[in-house]
Amino acid sequence: MIPARVGAAGGERARRPHVTVAAVTIDQLNQLLLDPTAPIPSTWPAGAWGVLLLFLVPVGGGIPAGVLMASGRGIPWPMMMALYCVSDVILACVFEPILRLMILAGRAVPLLRRLVALVRRWVHHTTGRYGTAGGPLALVLFSFVADPMTGRGATVFAGHGFIPGWAIAIAGDMLYFALLMASTLWLNELLGDQRVVVWAMLFVMFVLPSLLRRALGTATGPAASDGGPTAAV
Repeated sequence: MIPARVGAAGGERARRPHVTVAAVTIDQLNQLLLDPTAPIPSTWPAGAWGVLLLFLVPVGGGIPAGVLMASGRGIPWPMMMALYCVSDVILACVFEPILRLMILAGRAVPLLRRLVALVRRWVHHTTGRYGTAGGPLALVLFSFVADPMTGRGATVFAGHGFIPGWAIAIAGDMLYFALLMASTLWLNELLGDQRVVVWAMLFVMFVLPSLLRRALGTATGPAASDGGPTAAV
């Protein structure tokens, strides 16, 4: 999703002086899903609210598009970090009840219980590559190379509650966002073509986590054994 160009008459802000709720049509949404570099719809909210909405609903390029949009609207990088953190907090409040329902269902249904046990062993094995399995630093790194929802699931298996668990997951995700934000801004300054920047950063978003998992796994040596501490879920 490419932000609208700002012209001499004030550009986007002059056309939409008030913050509005997004009114994106189905056709526009389909276009954003199929082409992340498509121009932003004229009905997209202005100001910081529009950037936050794009972080919450990652269509049209997701994080890189949100960073470019924020930059085009004159929002400094500390504010971008704050907006992304707010989007993670909202995600935590929405996803946590779903996660708890899944855990309860896993206790009641034998098949789901076996699936939960399998996922727990996988998480413990994976986080063991980054240090002490289940430790805060290992879980932060796990969230960095995965996503906040998977990271929160890992903190549940490690025995962390709602606030400390999401704090760990969000910390890892914020590190990931900071890296992508800096790379997006630098690449946009270097190339000056937002479409190329979005496509390049989308490629990085798909490739970087895999490369980091390999690098961290090699740096820390063999994974810890599966006999470490896990919480009863």
